[in-house]
Amino acid sequence: MTAVESRPAGGGTSRARRATGELGTSPGRRPFGARFMAFVALTKPRIIELLLITTVPVMFLAEQGVPSLWLVLATCFGGYLSAGGANALNMYIDRDIDALMDRTSQRPLVTGMVSPRECLAFGITLGVVSTLFFGLLINWLSAALSLGALLFYVVVYTMLLKRRTSQNIVWGGIAGCMPVLIGWSAVKNEVSWAAVILFLVIFFWTPPHYWPLSMKVKDDYARVGVPMLPVVAGNKVVARQIVVYSWVMVAVSLLLTPLGYTGWFYTSVALLAGGWWLWEAHALHTRAKSDVTGPKLKEMRLFHWSITYVSLLFVAVAVDPFLR
Repeated sequence: MTAVESRPAGGGTSRARRATGELGTSPGRRPFGARFMAFVALTKPRIIELLLITTVPVMFLAEQGVPSLWLVLATCFGGYLSAGGANALNMYIDRDIDALMDRTSQRPLVTGMVSPRECLAFGITLGVVSTLFFGLLINWLSAALSLGALLFYVVVYTMLLKRRTSQNIVWGGIAGCMPVLIGWSAVKNEVSWAAVILFLVIFFWTPPHYWPLSMKVKDDYARVGVPMLPVVAGNKVVARQIVVYSWVMVAVSLLLTPLGYTGWFYTSVALLAGGWWLWEAHALHTRAKSDVTGPKLKEMRLFHWSITYVSLLFVAVAVDPFLR
């Protein structure tokens, strides 16, 4: 999942430059507690919370009940290590533009709390440990999927797509879909159509989740030459794309029931939450077509609702087996 952090814009660039100059030369002299929290920050724990929301419910669906508590905890821990390693490597690669963007100006490499070499070693270590952890304690299919997600996020998205195409978040979002497959494979040691459908839900969810935030901070991306869709296209085009992806996402989310994987409870939640999502998406499109800009565009309404939506949908995935 490519769930993202949001940070109010304004003033970050000057702070970043000042902080880099003050702290960048001697990260080892920083207080232990601050250094520890800086390494935790490299893993982007707020984003990983959403990754776990898509992993654990799928395990309940795969088990058609309550999976082993040890397996759930082990899968979550391995997933945290893997996603944390990917996020750390992402920060290592993007440290040049992070220093120039308001929303990333307080990341550990920008402030100098962690050195680039430390960050690189930390990210690689987490990736290796997580792969071995999955393989030795869960199964090697989950290990392969976990490693694949890490490599896709770091190499395909961060290194190849992010700075080259406005479709970066569309295809780069595949990495954020992988926890769904990992959760299923941890239980079944295979991947089924149910997991593929939920994978596609997250795939089509990611762009309309991320583009509203990109609309809000497009000046940040424009400043560093990252061609996010709102940078290279107007609000009308972006909002229209949001509507298209939203309809496909909701339609895909409803496939689980006719295929026999879920029942009335999941269907009800998917319809209600999806209906509200479509209402918000079309409302944003209407405002964009009317040339509304600034705070009145209210693009962040859909961004915040997108997080609620995916949480509700996957909670329904976990609860549904108990109500059938």
